[in-house]
Amino acid sequence: MIKLLSPILIAILFSPIWPLGPNPLPGDPFVIVNKNNNELAFVNENRVQTVVSVGTGKTKELTPEGLYTITVKAKDPYYRRGNILGGDPKNPLGSRWIGFDAEGTDGRTYGIHGTNQPASIGKYVSQGCIRTQNEVISSLFPLIPLGTKILITTSKKSFEALAREQGAIK
Repeated sequence: MIKLLSPILIAILFSPIWPLGPNPLPGDPFVIVNKNNNELAFVNENRVQTVVSVGTGKTKELTPEGLYTITVKAKDPYYRRGNILGGDPKNPLGSRWIGFDAEGTDGRTYGIHGTNQPASIGKYVSQGCIRTQNEVISSLFPLIPLGTKILITTSKKSFEALAREQGAIK
């Protein structure tokens, strides 16, 4: 029994999404989504690197608030609801999917993704996901590793203040 459990425990402990110690550490990649102004900030190397417009849930409840972990990443994601292949211009998920574990899900329900409806960016339009332009998600995709923390909030505070509160900036 111990021989069977040992490899499983080792895999869990050394998994890239296992939260060892404080997470995020100052300087680590960190994502903040502020539903108050529908903006996303990418924080890295102790500063806010970029801020972009996003679309969030049609109602306040649809995009859950809290601190989550990026658990899934996919290029040209498949859209299950519409049975639409990745890369298809009709695919509402766009070119990239960065999923996180909100509401006890596995990263395949809630995510940051591109869109085939760029006019929806900056508005309250989604079923809960965070959508942004395909060019934006494609540029952020390689910078956000699995295990990155994402804070979703509704706040009047600056991104820098929110990142400091969460320990992402010294």
